[in-house]
Amino acid sequence: MTATSLYQSFTDRRDVVALLGGILFSLGFTALIAWAGNRLGAVELLPDQGQAWYYWKLPAPTFWTRFSAWGLYLVHQLTAWGLIFYAQKYVRRYSTGLKPVNILALGSTALFIVLHLIQTHIWYDGLAQDVSVFSSQNSVIVLLVWVLLMENSRRGMFFGKKLPISKEINRWARTYHGYFFAWATIYTFWFHPLVSTPGHLIGFLYMFFLLLQGSLMYTKVHKNRYWTFTMEILVLLHGTLVAYLLEDGLWPMFFFGFGGIFVITQMHGVGLKLWAKLVFLAAYVGAVLAVFGQLGWSRFDEILRIPVIDYLAVLVLAGLMGGGLWIARRLRGPRNPPMNEVAT
Repeated sequence: MTATSLYQSFTDRRDVVALLGGILFSLGFTALIAWAGNRLGAVELLPDQGQAWYYWKLPAPTFWTRFSAWGLYLVHQLTAWGLIFYAQKYVRRYSTGLKPVNILALGSTALFIVLHLIQTHIWYDGLAQDVSVFSSQNSVIVLLVWVLLMENSRRGMFFGKKLPISKEINRWARTYHGYFFAWATIYTFWFHPLVSTPGHLIGFLYMFFLLLQGSLMYTKVHKNRYWTFTMEILVLLHGTLVAYLLEDGLWPMFFFGFGGIFVITQMHGVGLKLWAKLVFLAAYVGAVLAVFGQLGWSRFDEILRIPVIDYLAVLVLAGLMGGGLWIARRLRGPRNPPMNEVAT
């Protein structure tokens, strides 16, 4: 293949070009948040009051601090939902190109990211002033569990074996996941002011990638298994690094918890050979033996917490969807039979 044909084949994949451009934008804007963050050091905050307390919020919020955060969040949220609705109604086909709805989604996402930085440096507060810190965390947890449910039909749940989740539930989860994912990511994004602590910066970069993924709806790169796997596995790095930086001693729970989900479920969806899977499994077991041999086996339950919660949550989520679909069928009532089946 000549250099010209290689360039042509690359530029024909405008969705890939947009993805790479979005990744560069995400990295660059995260660096900008880090650079600009020093000027926020003068903001006076209340002392930390424990696990349920969100530290980065003003002691005395005003109408404008609340209005700026909630107003921009709602406009961002409704814009994203409107674009998803339009795409589902008028696009509906996956392609390698960028459609107008993708350009609007990418542009509006970049615009609201910039506006949030400006809003932070003028009014500081995010949504955290008025809602629980656990609401932000749990929204992303449900997003990740939703992905496990959707991918069950393709890669299985336990070492390639599928859970018996009905096609109807899977179809509903895939059809409407965009609305929930848009809420979870945008809500979490506006929950925080754009401060420059290492933990926040890691989280913002992850949020930018998730927002980018949503903006590439109905492109083939949106469902590329290597890119979607990257979105899943990044939570392992994010959770582990944030816990390590907090120095609360919980980093093994995040590393081995999400690592367990990787070896049990996620690595079976990227086309790895059997020998490669065995290498990852052996590396995981070896790391468990090395770390908990030093920390003490009384903490061994830490590696089970996240996988047990996530897999049980998949069953709960599937049950809620199935129950909702059953109720919807009951409310609709029996459908009229075709005319040729009506008794005369």
